Formats: sequence, structure tokens, C-alpha cells
Amino acid sequence: MAQHRVVLLPGDGIGPEITDVARRLLEVVSDRHRFELVFEEQPIGGSAIDSTGEPLPASTLEACKASDAVLLAAIGSPRFDSLPREKRPETGLLGLRAGMDLFANLRPVKIVPALIDASSLKREVIEGVDLMVVRELTGGIYFGQPKGRLEADGDERGFNTMTYSGSEVDRIAKVAFEIAAERRGRLCSVDKANVLDVSQLWRDRVDAMAPGYGGIEVSHMYVDNAAMQLVRDPRQFDVLLTGNLFGDILSDEAAMLTGSIGMLPSASLGSDGPGLFEPVHGSAPDIAGQDKANPMAMVLSAAMMLRIGLKQPAAADALENAVDRVLAAGFRTGDLMAQGCTQLGCEAMGQELLKAL
Repeated sequence: MAQHRVVLLPGDGIGPEITDVARRLLEVVSDRHRFELVFEEQPIGGSAIDSTGEPLPASTLEACKASDAVLLAAIGSPRFDSLPREKRPETGLLGLRAGMDLFANLRPVKIVPALIDASSLKREVIEGVDLMVVRELTGGIYFGQPKGRLEADGDERGFNTMTYSGSEVDRIAKVAFEIAAERRGRLCSVDKANVLDVSQLWRDRVDAMAPGYGGIEVSHMYVDNAAMQLVRDPRQFDVLLTGNLFGDILSDEAAMLTGSIGMLPSASLGSDGPGLFEPVHGSAPDIAGQDKANPMAMVLSAAMMLRIGLKQPAAADALENAVDRVLAAGFRTGDLMAQGCTQLGCEAMGQELLKAL
């Protein structure tokens, strides 16, 4: 029987609640499909600050690097907003990505038929949407040097550096090309090459790689136009390739096509070693501990972990099918509630998912 070591990072806010649901489902589905999951919980974010004073303890990073996959729930709380930036929960997440060398973030956006009317966009605009955002995760303006604040000419100035090397562009573009080859064969690279030198480099490197992927239709789009096109005609997209900053923004916009950010999973991958799998939503501290959280994105992140990280596609299918069946039966958490449906809390939704399995 195959054995996989999985580090669970419940984190903050609703994180522990949705982690509990996902863990119970993973235990059932692994038993049914005859493999063993060995779980280890570690602190990160605000919970780690409370227990250790650091948002990413060294022991957490080492455990994650030694695992087969990492399943993260959520981090962050307004309680820590007054701390220096290097001590905030979000810095722990950035450090985890960098420490595990996770440079490729994958965010699938697919319309669930049972939830099509939950979107703020018209049915005829979003019906059939199925796209993947491939975002570079460890470069760009979030990590570029120099950065900081200084006094100059009697004024204060803040500055950050947007920078990419050719090799950084090549490795994320390779991921996007390979994913496009497994999907519908269309790749749209997003940049701001009409203004930014770094974007012109990005575009040039993508064009240089394209001949090696002859079956892929490659296009380029400025980021402002891409933001508009996502709400005008999202069906035109198959795979969107973006840098760190642009992908951060566009992936959240794309997430809302589905009607709720509470439905979307993501994966962060490196060249080798374990991947990090997490819902795209935040820690929702306003509803933490109230049994109101939507666990679906966490469950679907667990399915991505099974499929991509642990190579257990049948078990991944079982989790995804359970989500579809529960939604088709009319069960909803508060963020998805619609007329004629039955509203459930996080715990009860977990029970319905277990029944569907």
C-alpha cells in the first residue's frame, strides 16, 4: 500500500474548520482507494506568531520540505496588521513559497452548472467557462530588489523593483505551454509590454519558446485589456500565463466568475519536491468559529493535491464528484445560498460530502 506524508497547515480564521472537513474526507477516500495518508499539523501565519513569535517557524518549513505534499487552509488576521511587515502572517506565506521554491501557481476556474446563477455575470457570458491561470510566484515586483522607503529632497519616497530574468520567464512559460497542451491548446500571455521593459522581455521569451510547442496557439494581451476581457468574454481563454503581480489580480477577478471565491482551489509547484495546495480565499476572520465557512475550496484543493501532488487521480475524481453531487442536491453554505436550496454550516456540509462519498 502506497504511503504519502501530508503536512496540514490549518493557519488562521476559518482554517481549522475547513481543514477538519478536508482531513475527514481524505481519510475516507484514501482508505477506499487503498493508499495511506500520514498527516502532520504545523503552525503558520497568525497561529504561529501566537505560539512562536514567527509567522513561519523553521520547523514548519522543514516539515513541509520533507513531506510529499502540503495542504494549507488560510492565513491572516487584522490582529497582526500593526506588526512590522516581516512579522506579519502574509510574510510567512511568502517565505513558505520561497523556501519550497514554488514558482508556479495554478488556479483553475470552471463553472459548476449547479452554481451558474450565483455569478454576478449573466448566464450567457459565463456558461461553459473553463480556464487555468498560471501565475509566476517567486519573482517580479514582490521580490525584486532594491525596495524600501527613503527620504529625498524633503519628501518620502517608496519604491519596489519589477524584475524578471529570462530563465525565470522560461520556466513558468514551460509550465503554461505543457498545461495548454493537455487542455485545448490555447495560451494567452499577459503583460504590459507597451510600457514596461520587463514585460517586453517576458513577451520576447514566450515568443522564443513558442516554436517548440507547435500545436499551441499563442497570443499576447495587455493586462488592462485582459482584466476587461475576463468579464466581457471569459470563454475565449484557455490558459492565461501571467507574472506575479498581474496574476495576483487577474486570478481573483477570474475566481469571481464562479460566483464565490469560496469554491476555488489552487496549486503551487516547483521544479521538484512537494507542492503546496490551498483554497484561494482568505481566512475570513469575521466568521471564524461560527460554523459558517464554505469548505468546498479546501476539499477541491485536497483533490488537486491527490491528482497533481500524490498521483492518485481516482481518489481526486471521487472528491470532485462528491462536491458536484452535494451542490446538485441543493445544499449550500451561506455564501452560495439561493432560493429553493438548503443552507448548511461548515460541519453539516462536511457530513453531506461524506455521505456523497
